[in-house]
Amino acid sequence: MHRQQLLSLLKVYKTRFMEEAGFVSRAIRFIEAHEDCFYRELRPIHVTGSTWVVNARRDRVLLLHHRKLNQWFQPGGHADGDADILRVALKEAEEETGLDASSIRLVDEAIFDVDIHRIAANAVDSQHDHIDIRFLVEVDDTLVVPGNDESHEIMWVDLYQASSFNNNRSTFRMIDKTRRLR
Repeated sequence: MHRQQLLSLLKVYKTRFMEEAGFVSRAIRFIEAHEDCFYRELRPIHVTGSTWVVNARRDRVLLLHHRKLNQWFQPGGHADGDADILRVALKEAEEETGLDASSIRLVDEAIFDVDIHRIAANAVDSQHDHIDIRFLVEVDDTLVVPGNDESHEIMWVDLYQASSFNNNRSTFRMIDKTRRLR
């Protein structure tokens, strides 16, 4: 996937959420203007990729407690210059869950969600924003999910309990989208 492929995905992406539609418009403008949008060094904003991990019944979601940010999130991370944001998202899912890639099934190559959120300054990074491009994947929830050292904990959570782990609007949005898939 090249930057133009991501722009094509964003331009056909439709959402019923006004806030997310604003994120999509902002993402398109930014990505069109910045060839280096996939580099974490680009400040104050850059593109990241993540996966919303559900089980086959779509009634559970896999969340991890991020060590550096001390919050619960879906697997995801920096592109580090890789313009194939789908590949980035799948790689991050594999690395952060500790699962083999063969255990992670991409449900659809279309974008599942787009979010722009602020990352607070920490010991390593200054405050910046992420344009997070999210894809839907499925994992067998009977598998042992070992995680990795980037997380304090990783666990399956009932879909309707996910917002008690992370109550930001994007989590509510992804829960609603998942509910509509069932």
